[in-house]
Amino acid sequence: MRFNLDLEDSDTPDSSRRTSTPKENVQWIPLQKHPVFTSAGAAFEGTATADFPAPRNLLAWDGASRLYYWESSKQCLHRVSIRLGEPEPTNVLAASPSKVLVADVKIPFVVNKISINRNGSALLLAGTDGICVMYLYGRSSSRDNSITCRTVSIGSRIYFDESNVIRTLQVSWHPYSETHLGVLSSDSVFRIFNLSADVLQPEQEYFLQPLQPGRSRNASSMCPVDFSFGGDHLWDRFAVFVLFSDGSIYILCPIVPFGSVYKWDSVLEIYNDANTLGLESANPIAVSNSSRAVSWLEATFPELSSEAGDRENISAVKAEAHALFDASLCLQGPLQRIQRHRANEDFAVSTGVSEGRAIGFLYNLVSKDSILVTAWTGGQLQIDALADEIQPLWTIGSAPRLRVNPQDHQVLGLAMICGSIPHHLPVVKLDQPLDQTVWLGHPPPLLRLAIVDLSLPQKRESGYHILMFADPLMPERIYCLHEGGVDSIVLHFLPFTNQSSGKDETVRAPSVHPVLSTCQVDNTTSVSPLCGFVALSDSFGYSWVVGTTSTQECIVLEMKTWDLLLPLQVATDHYTNGEERKETNNAPDIISKDLLAGPKVVPVPQVSPNLRSVAADSIEGRSMLHQYFKLFHENYVEYAHKVYFELEHHGPQMKRIIDDQQARLSEAQEKLVRVRNKQTGLDDRLKHAIHQHHILEQRLNQLRNLPGVHKKPLSRAERKFSSELDQLTGVELDALHSSIETLRARQRRYTTQSSKDIISNQRRKIPGRSHVLDAQMSQLKSSLAKLSLINSENAKKVKAVESSLKAQGSGK
Repeated sequence: MRFNLDLEDSDTPDSSRRTSTPKENVQWIPLQKHPVFTSAGAAFEGTATADFPAPRNLLAWDGASRLYYWESSKQCLHRVSIRLGEPEPTNVLAASPSKVLVADVKIPFVVNKISINRNGSALLLAGTDGICVMYLYGRSSSRDNSITCRTVSIGSRIYFDESNVIRTLQVSWHPYSETHLGVLSSDSVFRIFNLSADVLQPEQEYFLQPLQPGRSRNASSMCPVDFSFGGDHLWDRFAVFVLFSDGSIYILCPIVPFGSVYKWDSVLEIYNDANTLGLESANPIAVSNSSRAVSWLEATFPELSSEAGDRENISAVKAEAHALFDASLCLQGPLQRIQRHRANEDFAVSTGVSEGRAIGFLYNLVSKDSILVTAWTGGQLQIDALADEIQPLWTIGSAPRLRVNPQDHQVLGLAMICGSIPHHLPVVKLDQPLDQTVWLGHPPPLLRLAIVDLSLPQKRESGYHILMFADPLMPERIYCLHEGGVDSIVLHFLPFTNQSSGKDETVRAPSVHPVLSTCQVDNTTSVSPLCGFVALSDSFGYSWVVGTTSTQECIVLEMKTWDLLLPLQVATDHYTNGEERKETNNAPDIISKDLLAGPKVVPVPQVSPNLRSVAADSIEGRSMLHQYFKLFHENYVEYAHKVYFELEHHGPQMKRIIDDQQARLSEAQEKLVRVRNKQTGLDDRLKHAIHQHHILEQRLNQLRNLPGVHKKPLSRAERKFSSELDQLTGVELDALHSSIETLRARQRRYTTQSSKDIISNQRRKIPGRSHVLDAQMSQLKSSLAKLSLINSENAKKVKAVESSLKAQGSGK
């Protein structure tokens, strides 16, 4: 039995507030047939350019019973109550009519992404030209059968001011706070905003400098493109992963929003590890790093310094506002990728083979493994795992800038310049002792798991844009949303979760399955047919995916989850001389093996020759007959009773098996009939394909005779230079556009200020002839006189040249 909480008649967590829609008028219909999606909607009016389309995801789920959809044409938010798995496990029902939420202010930009915080109280509306947060509860008023919600703009003075052109690259809610947003922008700054304190000024700012001063590299390595918060695993929950356009990954740790809540057991675990593995280490570097981390933990979570008796009833702790006064966070990285060689059980540094530049990043926690997935414009995915644990790291001597309250008692905000430190990555083995690797300041290496090529159709010059989502029910599965549709990638091998008992097992490659394919009639279109995607799951182990198209159509698909990660067990029989064949059958045991082996053979005693003359009615004859009857009863009668009982007991089961086999047989016969009917069509298609193959071969032979076919291929240096040019494509152009826009803004300000100064000077000017104009006139007259003299001299010279030419001609 399934239980669903119907919150359709409540607009706030307080049950006393009711909407005007009666509960009895609500109808539950399939989600794909809901009026919100079945109504003809206008196409998406995006701001995507032809070179690089903006990613869109206009669906969000609160994790329980509400689905949110942003309608761009009407600039409103639809809240749909859903029921998962009713009445059948494959169904998703939705309540009709749904609620319509409208912002109390006009949204001045096109929304490309919506996201809901962890308690479902606020919704993020993000676009290329703005960031807003809509509060779903609180003060709201009903107007025109809609609910008006309070909406605020985030960081409008920093990102969307006329004086600058700073673009937002990624916006995400913090997983351990309902009021904190993380924003990564094009000026290489990562900011955290606290919506409960100030929506215009950030609480924390981290200026990312992946290179040391005095060093230089290409522009692609300096541009961040995406970031992700860590998961619930050791120091990962305090880490932020930043991806740059050349594929390099950096880590910032620790970053904690002021007032965020964490589990007490998790904080205590890393606190004990820092004390045991760090402070007791023989390496002074490890002792220094761990002592700094211990002091930071004790200041951020004061409960760690309390007595042991006071910790018993603590379940969660709240982070206090704290920062080290003499050190700033270090930008750990770039993380080096290592690959395992089975021959010598060693590790070696590897290089990436993906094409284009990095555009997307996903952090996913699977049991004990931290999985990092990088998406490239060429349509490839690089899947790596952290081969070591993350530890915090500070740069000593680089003091942060703090903003405190008027009493200087509390830190209100901070800003840090985070630079990288060059490290020589040691060769690490998975079975290496922990005391030799932790707390030494080395960034954790990445273990290459796989490189997945999505094989997207018709590659564009600017590449593809790929959005990645983790399955909420099965973290080993990753969904990829792109121009061609949706793909499902399942990881079958994880280095720490699937550790074997000292055996060298075959590493299974990830399996890629197409979930949804979208066909575009016009391949030059820059807007993807899918504009929304969300993965749903319930507590019974069922999973669904929901997608929306640009024409407001909804697609609901049930995803297979059970036994998806189980490897195929193929039993192989080995036969040798003198050995019997061992039959392995996966079918259920209908009849026991004892009955299949036959009746037990009981040895019959040898008959004495003297007993052959014994009469049947004598005592000796009767005893011998009774003995033979007993042996017959033991051998055959009891076995027959067992066989009869087994057949009677397994009769219904055999009938079900036979019926199933008959159904499968009829289905197979129907398939054979369909195949026979299609055989003629397949033969025609095969002949047509062979004919087309011959035509293509002829065209290929003709093309081989064209000039320029036998050109020498590019050398290794030329290919390397070409790959560097591909990485730089679009990066420096974006920087140039940003500089041009900045200069234009400065020109507008200067023109405005100059016009104001001219008007003020004209008002203060005394009537009469201006001395400035007289001076300019005299200067112009002198210039004209000089030009006339120069012109006359040039005319004399031309005449002299002409006369000399005539004289030479007459002399000849």
